[in-house]
Amino acid sequence: MRILIMSVTAGEGHNSTAKAMRAYFDTKGVECDILDTYGYVSPALSQSINKAYLWASSHAKRAYSLGYSLAEKRRSPITEFSPSQLVNMPFALEIRDYIALNRPDAIIFTHPFAGLILDDLKKKGFLAMPTVGILTDFTFHPYWEDCTANDFVVMPARALRHQAYRKGFSDGQLRDFGIPIHPQFALSAPKGEARKALGLDSEKKTVLLMGGSMGYGNMGTIIAQLDAALGETLQIIAVCGNNAKARADLERMETRCRLLPLGFVDYVDRLMDAADCIVTKPGGLTTSEALAKRLPMVIVNPIPGQEARNTQFLLNSGAAVATYDMCSADELVIRLMEEPRRLEAMRLSMEELGHPESTKNVCEFVIGLCENRL
Repeated sequence: MRILIMSVTAGEGHNSTAKAMRAYFDTKGVECDILDTYGYVSPALSQSINKAYLWASSHAKRAYSLGYSLAEKRRSPITEFSPSQLVNMPFALEIRDYIALNRPDAIIFTHPFAGLILDDLKKKGFLAMPTVGILTDFTFHPYWEDCTANDFVVMPARALRHQAYRKGFSDGQLRDFGIPIHPQFALSAPKGEARKALGLDSEKKTVLLMGGSMGYGNMGTIIAQLDAALGETLQIIAVCGNNAKARADLERMETRCRLLPLGFVDYVDRLMDAADCIVTKPGGLTTSEALAKRLPMVIVNPIPGQEARNTQFLLNSGAAVATYDMCSADELVIRLMEEPRRLEAMRLSMEELGHPESTKNVCEFVIGLCENRL
């Protein structure tokens, strides 16, 4: 049995989702390849797309938000091909040849741009194997309406079915298994034990502050505000990702609270076990991990577009609170620390949304599709 996962590098969320699924397939003895779709056809184009996405989402947020909003509001054209399909047609031939050479039993895609290519190949009768799309945010991105010839789409929540219908999908195509995350998030340790393992006080309130893979955001400002308000009664774990400067700046901070600055870590699950709440950007993967851990979220600095949609979904679901111009992160954290009943209500809401075994369920579903086909 052989599975192909097609990703697109625009940030790391789509690739991380692909890697989580490949790790599970490895445990089942299933051969699995990850293909950077644009990177295979044109490495230069792939790098340009990723750099443009990172730059626009960080330094041109207003323009990015406008472009995303316009893409959301577009309607599928009456003509046979949409502009997005026309752009992807040159790639379809090379991807068709790659698939013919490697002969996967099923194809998973983690980005709608890869789904556009597969959609075109499906319509032309070039693909007999099942194709399964994965939403990596709590919304249907623009251009999913041009992916409806694919066989299935996996959603992070059942509540997105109404969006799916508007995009043109039918009930039979929809599965609400959740965003695939590492299986370690299905396991939990008591907060006291998790804190002791990190060298922290087992009894103190603990906040996890995540800056994303690049350590974005005003982490120092948030820490200073929390320290001024709560001081010695609080512990803060600050994950700076690959931003060495941000970590060095935090290590030089003088605080009354216990501050644990970290760089890139592969044990975020244990950090979540230790925390009472998390202050984070609302990326699809991080929020799915927090949902699996039932860890209430304080959302900061959402990227316009998909992260703004994630924020709206999580707020409407009772799983998070979010900062605004007149409501800062420290104010929200303090309120949550002082309102244990509200924290518990958020955890109950998260229990309805969390999918700690999402990766297992997605992969077993795809394995079943392959076995039925064989």
